[in-house]
Amino acid sequence: MVQSTFIFIIEILGTLAFGVSGVRLAAKKHFDWFGAYTIGVITAIGGGTLRDVLLDIPVFWMQTWLYLAVTGVSFLIVAAFTKVLTSDSKALFMFDAVGLTLFVITGVEKTLAAGYPMWVAIIMGMITGSFGGILRDVLLNEEPLFFRKDIYATACLAGGAFYWLADIAGASVWIQELLCSVTILVLRWGALRYGWHLPEMKERTVSELREQVRRRNGQQ
Repeated sequence: MVQSTFIFIIEILGTLAFGVSGVRLAAKKHFDWFGAYTIGVITAIGGGTLRDVLLDIPVFWMQTWLYLAVTGVSFLIVAAFTKVLTSDSKALFMFDAVGLTLFVITGVEKTLAAGYPMWVAIIMGMITGSFGGILRDVLLNEEPLFFRKDIYATACLAGGAFYWLADIAGASVWIQELLCSVTILVLRWGALRYGWHLPEMKERTVSELREQVRRRNGQQ
């Protein structure tokens, strides 16, 4: 009972954070109020909806109206502080990173509670944390953060992996959640502050291939 209540609280907080990130980007695109709220809702519930459908459990936001109401609070926050939130790119990072962290944790724990193994829980954590943001970016005609070279989906997987390691070590659930959160936040902060990223997949041009062949032939 305590654990389920805690997951519910995390989901509410994650919904608030992701709702703000969605509404904020919609405001930068000059959406009207209904459009901005819709983007906020999709951002907040998209990942959890896909997770619950895949796990074949009741979809979380259909069990109570609170999630839609919390997204409304997110809308009001952005409406009240539009200039501050839309002029500072760090604001998006803050709300997106917090939402990402909270939703990864709920994704992992809900999957474990449904009886699935940890490796499935890690994947579901990534889906819960990132899919709403993918839908947001696609609808706003932006390149999804999920597919950019900076660390995003990888941060979700790393957070889930540290959750797993803490579980193997016999740590309490609170320690597992803390390690997961710190891992995700540090990786996302490093991506923003220091440009941490995975290697890019680059298409090699014909001239580059010819140059490589010429060098190889010259060495023989």
